[in-house]
Amino acid sequence: MNTVRDANAARLDDAARAGWLYYVAGNTQDQIAIKLGVSRQSAQRLVSLAVAEGLVKVRIDHPIATCLDLAERLRQRFAFDFIEVVPSDPSSVSTTLGVAEAAAAEIEKRLSAPEPIIMAMGTGRTLKAAIERLPAMECPQHKVVSLTGNIAPDGSAAFYNVVFTMADKVKSRSFPMPLPVIASSRAERELLHGQELMQATLALAAQADITFIGIGELGVNAPLYEDGFITLAELKALQKAGAVAEIVGWAFDRDGRLIEGITNDRVASAGIPSREKSLVIALAMGERKLPGIFAAANRRLINGLITDERTAAGLLDL
Repeated sequence: MNTVRDANAARLDDAARAGWLYYVAGNTQDQIAIKLGVSRQSAQRLVSLAVAEGLVKVRIDHPIATCLDLAERLRQRFAFDFIEVVPSDPSSVSTTLGVAEAAAAEIEKRLSAPEPIIMAMGTGRTLKAAIERLPAMECPQHKVVSLTGNIAPDGSAAFYNVVFTMADKVKSRSFPMPLPVIASSRAERELLHGQELMQATLALAAQADITFIGIGELGVNAPLYEDGFITLAELKALQKAGAVAEIVGWAFDRDGRLIEGITNDRVASAGIPSREKSLVIALAMGERKLPGIFAAANRRLINGLITDERTAAGLLDL
């Protein structure tokens, strides 16, 4: 019995030496074989044994390691189906830097796939910045549909609606939503949604395989207010009702519940596609967006997120 125990201990000693030579000293398996006086196959098995027995603890000494760790913790906490955390620039006050680039890469990857997909797009500054970073592409097999109306209050094209921008860069079938972002009344919204053309667009949006959206805060700098879609009185009414953020116009509170009435009765956007059947990825970063991101993730209004490490750490602290 002692002989077996001693043999096992000696083998673990050899495995530890092999592991150190490989992971710390940077030796090849051929070099390890020479130094330990064993065959290359034995050296390979010793390195594998070192890992299997937990003798090797791998530490990646690079800033991206923090991002990977934050992403995994967020995935476990919110049951995300997709999560990417990009490094933060401590000196930058940008609300798009890093996130827009990562989102552009993910959108490009999805559009590069040969299998046809339906991609739904929300609106917002970060999403527009991402689309501007896309290369020219030929994707006739895909359909890109807008979740939100593309008409501003003055009748012009909504500046942060991205479907038109995508149509210039990505040669796919594009389906804009020729509606105001927020209708003048509930009756007007129902009338507009009842049109045959809009019924087809809304049905297509509901079938989206993947969706990219922004999360708009509803504080003093609320994009819905700054861009003229709601009045100051309506913003204050939403705040009084507990609204913390909005997704394609739909305002929700810190628990992720949609606000009853006020502007939600008039939002002309399609509903957020099913998170059970598709992937809904939010692009959002910044301290002011933390309550909205947290509520959307906790309520599973989204099941994917691209953010930066400062925002990720803030989410975990909430």
